[in-house]
Amino acid sequence: MSIKIKEVISKKDLKKWIEFPNSLYRDNEYYVPFLASDEMETFSPDKNPAYAFCETKLFLAYKDDKIVGRIAGLINHAYNKKWDKNAIRFTRFDFIDDYEVSKALFQKVVDWGKENGLTEIMGPIGFTDMDHEGMLIEGFHEFNLSITFYNHPYYIDHMERLGLNKDIDWFEYRINVPESLDPRFARISNRICEKNGYSVVTYNNRKVLYNDALEAFKIIDVAFSKLYGTVPLTPEVIKHAIDGYVPVVNLDYVCSIKDKDGNIIGFGVLVPSIAKALKKSDGKMLPFGVFRLLKALNGKNDTLEMFFVAVKPEYQSLGLPAILINTLAPKIIENGVKYCETGPMLETNTAIHSMWRHFEKRQHRRRRCYIKKI
Repeated sequence: MSIKIKEVISKKDLKKWIEFPNSLYRDNEYYVPFLASDEMETFSPDKNPAYAFCETKLFLAYKDDKIVGRIAGLINHAYNKKWDKNAIRFTRFDFIDDYEVSKALFQKVVDWGKENGLTEIMGPIGFTDMDHEGMLIEGFHEFNLSITFYNHPYYIDHMERLGLNKDIDWFEYRINVPESLDPRFARISNRICEKNGYSVVTYNNRKVLYNDALEAFKIIDVAFSKLYGTVPLTPEVIKHAIDGYVPVVNLDYVCSIKDKDGNIIGFGVLVPSIAKALKKSDGKMLPFGVFRLLKALNGKNDTLEMFFVAVKPEYQSLGLPAILINTLAPKIIENGVKYCETGPMLETNTAIHSMWRHFEKRQHRRRRCYIKKI
């Protein structure tokens, strides 16, 4: 039977579009669903401030009246302007192992791109650098993170048949937390702080963190500005992110570094992994998902996910990562954490890779962004 492609217009169809991966990966032990309410918000123009500079079209594929695939096309005007590109993005590309399905979905996004005069397609990559990005190409037998895509190995073959080529890769590391921190970190950290008048700030008040986070996200924006695919973060996007993170973040795993004038020059946030909680709750908050998430965030948890580690560009070669590690590691060790997951790190970002050279680790996942002329 032929493949039918339907554009997602109604809220009812959006829910179907969001829930499709849960059925596709129902029996896969490594897949972790995204939080459904977050996805609803992400693809709601009235709730996601990134729609101020982005447009999307979402599509579902049907075969025998059954949903067999989905995709989102995304035109990021801020990206095209910043990098002088003429690209359309794709994201949330999921499908059964049927090339006719992936081909039909992909073609819908290509056609939309051509209608808008665009000349290349890239992905999977989302609205901003804080969105999910990169198709899994290594690490299919590793339990996934809450902040990254999972996909079947056959996706790679489909990408190649669609004529897509590698644009860039991201690496992910699983770092073993040591029983005690190497004393060198304390010596280096103390020396750098004393020499330059830096101070380290930890948090026990969310209002204080909220105010500092506004400044910290501006650093994140600047620090990541030259990295692949990034776009300038608008004040609205920054506020939206902070409103989502600050109320739930575990304060044990947040710190900042300030210069002698009290300006933030470095910032680190690690979050207890909610991946297992999301898995058990199928990505839903109710009836018990919210309790599982709160337990994962605030109870005993042996795995942390690294959300943000950013240093102001002019300070990136001055040893500030050692200060962040020296500040956060003691509490991490004290709380019985065994592993830290780096999340995706660009293969070209040697500075962030070097942060973990003194730790036992393994590179266990790899992701790819593809590109093609259209």
